[in-house]
Amino acid sequence: MSRYHTSRSSSTTPVIILYDTPGHSPQPWAPNIWRIRFILNYKRLRYRTQWVEFQDIEATLRSIGAPPSSVRSDGRPVYTLPVIVDPTRNSSRPEIISGPSNIAEYMETFYPARPVFPEGSRAVQSLFVHYIQEVFAKPLLPIMVPLSAKGLPPRSQPPFSHSHAADALPPGPHRERAWQLVKEQFDFLSSILDKNVQDGDGVCVMGHSVSYADFALCSVLLWIENMAPHDGWARIREWNGGRWVRLREKCREYMDVY
Repeated sequence: MSRYHTSRSSSTTPVIILYDTPGHSPQPWAPNIWRIRFILNYKRLRYRTQWVEFQDIEATLRSIGAPPSSVRSDGRPVYTLPVIVDPTRNSSRPEIISGPSNIAEYMETFYPARPVFPEGSRAVQSLFVHYIQEVFAKPLLPIMVPLSAKGLPPRSQPPFSHSHAADALPPGPHRERAWQLVKEQFDFLSSILDKNVQDGDGVCVMGHSVSYADFALCSVLLWIENMAPHDGWARIREWNGGRWVRLREKCREYMDVY
């Protein structure tokens, strides 16, 4: 699915480091991290991936001084990926940023070439991405979280399952009902994107060119394709007249992995 490359720079040239967590296969899979990988590739920024298994994430991020991505109600910090370390602007004091929204804002501010937020669209795209996370993707969780746990390296499976309460839905009517709830979200979003047909391509959220919103949406598609290729992606690629395959193809050139 993705093209793998060695770093686009010499060993002495500072590059952005993207912290990611591997699955069983060598493919990236986590949607929030794919969103950032898309932006790095789209902006043609030099970077390399630092792979961290799930159970090592907190210790690794603490060791590099990454800020927590959130704080629990009892005050304990939560450390999650993605995180980037950017030594390219100041190698003696690299910037360390946690969380996909913070990273996206940082890269757009300090690397404005090839913007992922076309002028005047930052607020509406941020709202769209919030919808993708909090509404559109929610019905996927009972299906995809257990499948994601099974798709991790063996050492990472128990801590991930414990952290995410990953109880798999067995094949049968309950799983089919779960997929029907997912399809309702896809159908609704498809009907909204159809409004772009008159003055856009009907695929990209902003009309004709991919943007941050498309990368957030395509990241969910890649999550499904990687962790549920037969039970999930095989269904979704047929939905809504092949719209989601067309979006994936629009984003294909930004799927490199360094």
